[in-house]
Amino acid sequence: MKTFTLGTSKSQVLEMIPEQAIHKIHLENKEIALVRSDEFFHTFQSDCPHRGTSLIEGTLTNQGEIICPLHKYRFDIKSGKVKVGSCGDLEIYQNELTEVGLKIWLPEA
Repeated sequence: MKTFTLGTSKSQVLEMIPEQAIHKIHLENKEIALVRSDEFFHTFQSDCPHRGTSLIEGTLTNQGEIICPLHKYRFDIKSGKVKVGSCGDLEIYQNELTEVGLKIWLPEA
């Protein structure tokens, strides 16, 4: 696993990442999606496993799902499980908000 840290403090991360929006994050050569809900963060693959459409352009629901803009497939942003549609689940990346920033762990390429 490779660890990345966004920001330099908990307060800085909370200020720079607005809630309930899908953010595109580049970590070395990988692009991931990030969603903030209060002080909780969800990090997952940025493209739909079905056709590779960017989920950054997707829609968030009040039920904690992201909807793919191409075929309206739905994924749970906590578990990555596909809720509507017929494709694989999203890859989810572990993260933790700490006093020194948001740590994100990605598998080695």
